[in-house]
Amino acid sequence: MSDAAQLPRRTGEGTFVSDSQESTIALGRVLGTILQPGDVLVLTGDLGAGKTQLTKGIAAGMGVTDDVTSPTFTIEMVYEGTSMPLYHFDLYRLDDPDQLEDTGLYDVLGGDGPCVIEWGEQFSDEIGPARLDVYVSRLDDDVQAGVEPPRQVRLVAHDERGRQLVSQLDRAVQQG
Repeated sequence: MSDAAQLPRRTGEGTFVSDSQESTIALGRVLGTILQPGDVLVLTGDLGAGKTQLTKGIAAGMGVTDDVTSPTFTIEMVYEGTSMPLYHFDLYRLDDPDQLEDTGLYDVLGGDGPCVIEWGEQFSDEIGPARLDVYVSRLDDDVQAGVEPPRQVRLVAHDERGRQLVSQLDRAVQQG
């Protein structure tokens, strides 16, 4: 099955509904092809919502061939893409902004590759407004017995670059 066939459906500006893990990864793959150095994505969602699946797709879109997993215990993973690195953070275990100093996050914000931060919403002041918030949520109301529920992926921009990313992703999925 091609990526286009797997792409989620667009339900509004920067909002998509994914019916499968493959569809979430396909959306991430498209997003990964349009990311640039210094882009910051903060992924928010419950455990099992699909944040890491989206990140796997982003990595694939950037040409990363390594297995991408959530860095819950290491806090940060760096993956080498075709033209730039992907910085992947998981801040789930942190609860105080002072803890960010030791994560390496400040060293890569605005750096030579995009930064994907899971569980970063509690540190949005420290991360700053140059970010794109990505909300991933299970649509449990639409669940059928024995079938994974669809996911909604909603992007919220806080700066001009974020608005560009939302617009580019919308166009890419519509053309899918």
